[in-house]
Amino acid sequence: MRPQGGGVANIDDQAVFAAIIYVLVSGCAWRALPPCFGASKSTVHRRFLIWSRAGVWGRLHQKVLELLAGQGLVDLSRAVLDSAHVRAKKGGELAGPSPVDRGKPGSKMHVLPDANGLPLRVGLSAANTHDSLGLKPMVAHFHIGHESHSDHSKPQRLHADKAYDVPDLRRWLHSQQIGVRIARKGIDSSQRLGRRRWIIERTISWLTGYRRLSPRYERHPRNYLAFLGLAAAFCCYKRLGKLTM
Repeated sequence: MRPQGGGVANIDDQAVFAAIIYVLVSGCAWRALPPCFGASKSTVHRRFLIWSRAGVWGRLHQKVLELLAGQGLVDLSRAVLDSAHVRAKKGGELAGPSPVDRGKPGSKMHVLPDANGLPLRVGLSAANTHDSLGLKPMVAHFHIGHESHSDHSKPQRLHADKAYDVPDLRRWLHSQQIGVRIARKGIDSSQRLGRRRWIIERTISWLTGYRRLSPRYERHPRNYLAFLGLAAAFCCYKRLGKLTM
């Protein structure tokens, strides 16, 4: 997809994509991009915005998941849902006072990995938004491939901690034919997730390892979600790449 209205039209898309990956991994500002990519900083940034508005990163993530699923490498026997606080350095939309960071502006990164930790879906909310409000947006309408009503295209069970222990959510999950493995308030211990805890913590660690994601530098949530979706796609691609090495 080419930029509209000015710019260098013959800049190679692969070079621009490599430059965007560099920003994601290194966390550098657009103005600090090295010249080795053969594209100006403004060209790379402009094309990033165009591709983000076009939903390129989400489609890329979905495509890699489909390739993995085609080789039997996506385990939907269970999924784990949790969130992580990210400081929002510049504020912006979906940034609110963080209850775990002395009220400083922050956001929540919501992550839904499969049984092996592959990020299936990612999301964003303000830091002062209750975790439970993120469950439906993260799980609803999720499927891999074109068979959206297939039992093999969505998680069979969902694991989550006590923050998601809401009767309406339990009923909703049952209506979606998804098994509920949510810790119960006042009944289960804080260790209810047990061995599933390390899965979600590892996935969040993979994502926050991309330095552009932590802290959050993007004022517009769409741009942060673009980087988050690209990071999720890259995590999945690394798993796919191990098969071809």
